[in-house]
Amino acid sequence: MSNNSPFRICYPPFYFIKKNHSSPTIISRHYLRGGVATFALVFMREVVYNIVMNEKVREKLKTLPTNSGVYVMHGADGDVIYVGKAKNLKNRVSQYFRHTEKPAKVQAMVDNVEDFEYFITVSELDALALENNLIKKYQPFYNILLKDGKTFPYIKIDLKEEFPRLEIVRKVKNDGAKYFGPYISGIDPKAIIKTISSAFKIRTCTKKFSSTKRLKRECLNFSMGLCLAPCTGRVTKEEYAEELKKVINFLNGNDDEIEKILLEKMINASNVENFERAIELRESLKMISKLKMRVVANMPKNVDKDVVAFVTDGLSGVVTLMVVRGGKILGIQNFVQSDIDESATVTNFITQYYQNMLPPSEIITSHEVDDHLLSAYLGKKIRTTSHPHGVNLTLLNMAKENARDYLEKHIEKEKLTFNNTMGAVLSLQEALSLRRPPLRMECYDISHISGTNKVASMVVFKNGKAEKSDYRKFKIKYVKGSNDFASLQEALQRRLTRLRNGEGESFKEMPDLIVIDGGKGQLSSTYEILKEAGFADKIEIIALAKKLEEVFVVGKPLPVILKAGSAPLKLLQRIRDEAHRFAITFHRQTRTKAQTETELDEIAGLGQKKIANLLSAFGTVENVKKASVEELALVKGIHQSLAEEIKRHFNAE
Repeated sequence: MSNNSPFRICYPPFYFIKKNHSSPTIISRHYLRGGVATFALVFMREVVYNIVMNEKVREKLKTLPTNSGVYVMHGADGDVIYVGKAKNLKNRVSQYFRHTEKPAKVQAMVDNVEDFEYFITVSELDALALENNLIKKYQPFYNILLKDGKTFPYIKIDLKEEFPRLEIVRKVKNDGAKYFGPYISGIDPKAIIKTISSAFKIRTCTKKFSSTKRLKRECLNFSMGLCLAPCTGRVTKEEYAEELKKVINFLNGNDDEIEKILLEKMINASNVENFERAIELRESLKMISKLKMRVVANMPKNVDKDVVAFVTDGLSGVVTLMVVRGGKILGIQNFVQSDIDESATVTNFITQYYQNMLPPSEIITSHEVDDHLLSAYLGKKIRTTSHPHGVNLTLLNMAKENARDYLEKHIEKEKLTFNNTMGAVLSLQEALSLRRPPLRMECYDISHISGTNKVASMVVFKNGKAEKSDYRKFKIKYVKGSNDFASLQEALQRRLTRLRNGEGESFKEMPDLIVIDGGKGQLSSTYEILKEAGFADKIEIIALAKKLEEVFVVGKPLPVILKAGSAPLKLLQRIRDEAHRFAITFHRQTRTKAQTETELDEIAGLGQKKIANLLSAFGTVENVKKASVEELALVKGIHQSLAEEIKRHFNAE
């Protein structure tokens, strides 16, 4: 399919759906990704297409200023899909709409722009600040964003304290304390503190004391040889400071001394047959070995730096962060991103990441960034190197290789997810010859025991995924006995009535396909309800028989047999099994409640807590019946008038 085609397909999730298109449209058989021999028959109720630049956009482009500022792209529904900054708004925004070859992701974004707005700023620094605020506010699809707001742990030592302690924090403050980290993957700061405590007797408690105001006795850590007990004056401030120097030396990357101490302690513990302690020390030595394995060759021990590398294939992208502290790689973290502007990706990542983190002395980057702009925005000195040599180049190449590997695995995962969800939806439409892709599927099931406590479940899948917020359950009110056909009819009738009346968020949306757990009989009975309600030509309905996994379709005398293990069959099985699970769970809850309900539940003013108090005081409902008003009034929560109401209720029987 050429770039000039009126239709465009992008690898999921990078396609947007044009709303309010009523007719189903076969778009094309098209490669999901260049070089991948996988075809997908793409059906959409809505047409996905290249949006010809509308008049509104055309006129706005003519009036764009040349000032610095921020631009905001809006999609068909008015949603913000991208936020960017520019030194020159006119040049930057106009680039998107020129008839030139663009990366696939940029083209996908431009194809979905219905409108844009812009904000003029005094400087590029103000534009950067506004851009970040708008990204946080709108979380646009095509912008990189650390969505979980995750910050990584540090080990903090506050040297302003008389006897500093070790603590784990996630927020770095400008308070004069020493921070070591961040520890982002594979290294647990708790394990590091435990290792430090095994060798150096530094306190980790939160107790407050001083050299003039001491505690009466030591805690268990002193008895276990893990603390010098400065809290009771067993060590001077100077002696404690000497021990603390050794800890700081280790956290700065010098681990020879701690390894020697731990090895000696482990041998001594083994000699006195304290094998449990020896094993603990052995684990601490393993932690030291793990850290030593992360040493970067030819790098001094006192070097701290981060590496930020960005790799993209034109549709997906990954930012890899590598943290080097004390000459050791403390961790590597990968962030999948959707930013369409490659030149701004690294800058955006750094501005978001280091707002709550402590920047090292140097950041090696795969793309050029403006140090002065970043430093001014973050209020921290940022020094970057985008064309490294020697060991720095080795680190950058390592980060890039990690990003490429993660990107490849992410793409494979996305493909698998797509094939099991949206891909399965489209395949199901083709296999069953449905009028439209079943983007919203609803499945119904009945649960009861011999006709008692009858309930129905309604489970919803959207785009092949469970939409649990839309699940609903029904108590069957009007059907007598164990009649599953009639129970399904009642549940579906009540659901369609609410659809017609527009009641409830989950019921307002019309399903594309209803799936019934059952065979031909269940399908016939529920289809009658669809016809009576006037939805037979708008909503399709099928039944899935459990025994042979046959699919019964209205108008087809024979069932459709989907290939065992195929994506569309698995999709139907998932929604059927989920409806069954949800129905059984609700039935059990209903049955349990019915079994625990008593005559006391019928009395106005008696809640579960007061009922529990009555049963606790009298043992049984029969004893409550026999109690006098005065005896009832002695129970906690039962006042005189309520006691009289209880007595009146039972006397009226």
